[in-house]
Amino acid sequence: MTLDQKYPLHFTNSLSGKKEKFEPIHPGFVGMYVCGPTVYNFVHLGNTRTFLTFDTVSRYFRFLGYKVRYVRNITDVGHLVNDADEGEDKIAKKARMEQLEPMEVVKQYTEDFHSVMRVFNILPPSIEPSATGHIIEQINITNKLIELGLAYEVNGSVYFDVKKYNQQNNNSYGILSGRNIDELMESGRELDSQSEKRDKRDFALWKKALPAHIMRWPSPWGDGFPGWHIECTVMSTKYLGETFDIHGGGLDLKFPHHECEIAQATGANGKSPVNYWIHSNMLTVNGQKMSKSLGNSFLPSELFTGNHPLLEKGYTPMTVRFFMLQSHYSSTLDFSNEALNAAEKGYKKLSAALTIIKQADPTGTGAPDAELSSGLHHLAEQCYQNMSDDFNTAKTLAVLFEMASRINDIKSGNLVVSRIDKETFDFFKKTYVGFMEDVLGLREETSHNHELLDGTIQVLIELRKKAKTDKNFALSDKIRDDLKAIGVQLKDNKDGSIDYTVE
Repeated sequence: MTLDQKYPLHFTNSLSGKKEKFEPIHPGFVGMYVCGPTVYNFVHLGNTRTFLTFDTVSRYFRFLGYKVRYVRNITDVGHLVNDADEGEDKIAKKARMEQLEPMEVVKQYTEDFHSVMRVFNILPPSIEPSATGHIIEQINITNKLIELGLAYEVNGSVYFDVKKYNQQNNNSYGILSGRNIDELMESGRELDSQSEKRDKRDFALWKKALPAHIMRWPSPWGDGFPGWHIECTVMSTKYLGETFDIHGGGLDLKFPHHECEIAQATGANGKSPVNYWIHSNMLTVNGQKMSKSLGNSFLPSELFTGNHPLLEKGYTPMTVRFFMLQSHYSSTLDFSNEALNAAEKGYKKLSAALTIIKQADPTGTGAPDAELSSGLHHLAEQCYQNMSDDFNTAKTLAVLFEMASRINDIKSGNLVVSRIDKETFDFFKKTYVGFMEDVLGLREETSHNHELLDGTIQVLIELRKKAKTDKNFALSDKIRDDLKAIGVQLKDNKDGSIDYTVE
């Protein structure tokens, strides 16, 4: 019996609220869609936790031998302020504030997003489609919903008819979030477009572009732009099929975004689009919700340099990754200096053991100890057992700490390698290295190298500041460009300070 048969993968399906055994649509293959960033600002740590969660999920599937098609989109149009059906597009608003073209904003913050993902060792998805690259498909599915009587056009805008959908689908709007449609009617926000909608619960599939709206495309209903929800329905089903295995995202997207995705896809295709939904929870800081308005949100660059009022010092990317993995993805994760310092110590212990086990030689003299070998084999198996139980990285790390203790015993001579049979040793080593690097994505990282790199970059930053003060812009630009060429991205702040990230 293989380990994936002995410990079959189960995880919590947000659709049912229960832990279910994973049964892929096509054996050996996994199709997974995750809602990506709206690229109008620098990616913050709360976003990072979501993408780290699904990086770990996709890594574990691949580690088990599945072929994974992981689709994660870029939202570059249609996401309005306050996640509403009225107001300014987040990207267009940023473009207006910075006096840029919207696509300049998109490019800048998409590159920042990719840079942050690389720093945290978050692997790229198989496909990364953009909303603006799928305007035709969004128009087509909107037209189909109109033809099916599930959407209607008013003054150049098109809205999804929630009441009609419920009549045809057994009152299923709210199936994911557990929202009661009558309660939604009572609590629905008053919008400027209220007179356009038949029902305040209806949501936009396509919006008419007012004269001042920069981002617009021609459609059968006039110039406009797509609604936020329809984008993900189009991109997920185009690349994964009308029904696919897993849809993931942050808990804040469950309603209305994911609820609307289900309604649109079910209405258009006559079937539920997703078999398993997974939602990751949010970050808090010292017990409070992470928020820019509270001044307690962190950019990754601030976390690495320690340049933030709430931080005692900087922390390496792998320390932060390790910290996030210490909590189950469905749990709230609280940021504090104490927790980060503890994570730093824990990561260093596991990383040191990783170096030792890679160099350990199983050859030697002496008879293997069957009881010892059996215990080590069982210990390694627990990594599979815990990760297959709802991707429990916290419990998996606890096992890796036990394994690290045994590895340190090997280094100290308290555990003689020759007393472990070779098959068990190889399995133990493969499991520790594989779960550390391939599943949890934790790279070896020494504090000395990090401090040396930081010190060197800080020297170059000071030289660049002086060059700018002296109006030696050629030297200033050369320092920036040369650092960028080796993977160090500088960010000039309005107060004159300079942050950096290492790709």
